[in-house]
Amino acid sequence: MAFLHKLSKASSLAGASLIRRLSNVPENTVYGGPKPQTPNQRVTLNQLRQKYKKGEPITMVTAYDYPSAVHLDTAGIDICLVGDSASMVVHGHDTTLPITLDEMLVHCRAVARGAKRPLLVGDLPFGTYETSTCQVGQNYCIMFVVGRRNSTACLDYEQAVDTAVRILKEGGMDAIKLEGGSPSRITAAKAIVEAGIAAIGHVGLTPQAISVLGGFRAQGKNVASAVKVVETAMALQEAGCFSVVLECVPAPVAAAATSALQIPTIGIGAGTFCSGQVLVYHDLLGMLQHPHHAKVTPKFCKQFARVGDVINKALLEYKEEVTNGSFPGPSHTPYKMNPKDVNGFSKELQRLGLDDAASAANEAAVEPEKMNMVNTGSN
Repeated sequence: MAFLHKLSKASSLAGASLIRRLSNVPENTVYGGPKPQTPNQRVTLNQLRQKYKKGEPITMVTAYDYPSAVHLDTAGIDICLVGDSASMVVHGHDTTLPITLDEMLVHCRAVARGAKRPLLVGDLPFGTYETSTCQVGQNYCIMFVVGRRNSTACLDYEQAVDTAVRILKEGGMDAIKLEGGSPSRITAAKAIVEAGIAAIGHVGLTPQAISVLGGFRAQGKNVASAVKVVETAMALQEAGCFSVVLECVPAPVAAAATSALQIPTIGIGAGTFCSGQVLVYHDLLGMLQHPHHAKVTPKFCKQFARVGDVINKALLEYKEEVTNGSFPGPSHTPYKMNPKDVNGFSKELQRLGLDDAASAANEAAVEPEKMNMVNTGSN
């Protein structure tokens, strides 16, 4: 009986130990509560709010794939934006309009695998959040106020919420960004936030609206346009956005919007009077040095490097070395067979009637040795 009691006790302890190993819930608790933030953990909205309150500039850069996300992660960038600008800089289109939600999700997932520290934000692409099932006059339409203008807008933004949910669940993002401007888009932002999804607004030059704007044109250059930028930014704040991007507006307009808001502004072509800045990865690196991208690279972008020139030079050198036979040399041909196996391989080829192949194998086995002798002699 004593033996059975000890065996039973040992089994119970082993079982308890196994349960603890299989569970990620802290022992003796049901919910472990929030953990202290460390520099290696994901940037949170609370951290961004603290930076904003302290007047510390917020950094944001776009990324569209795993390698660029890793670079942003290593640099300690605060926010990584998977922008619909991928339509232009990755897919080669002239505008942001053609990229689809499914294409955006591929970019989001790749970035989420590479960037472990920045807050991840995914753009809602054109055509994925504008539609409403509501008809004007039904009881769930509301009168929405933007500045001094009253506009009818609808609360039933199922498409917008569904798209935002997919960006988080399937794309692995922490938040979404959507272009504001019209009352309907501001209402869509409100619906998304009320669904429990953090959102960034976007005013000024809104690339998805180039059909209405008449191209990629700066906004806020006259009184009416400048007031509209500020009022729209305030409406997006009222809708629940935690930040607003100000694109291609004069510095006085950006300064006014930043002063009027109680959330961070992120500038792109909006001068220094913003809470932070954002640039496109390829633009700031000077990565794309050919006519199409020279055409779409904005004049406000500073090139902090000329990576494109380095890439072009490397590709030309690769082509030259392959053409003249200097690559791959012995140092880049690392996999060897011992002489006995080479001899046995050659005999098997001869037995199969592949005499030329046997000669080629023997010659390839000797060639690296000749190259090493030449290199050693030249040194």
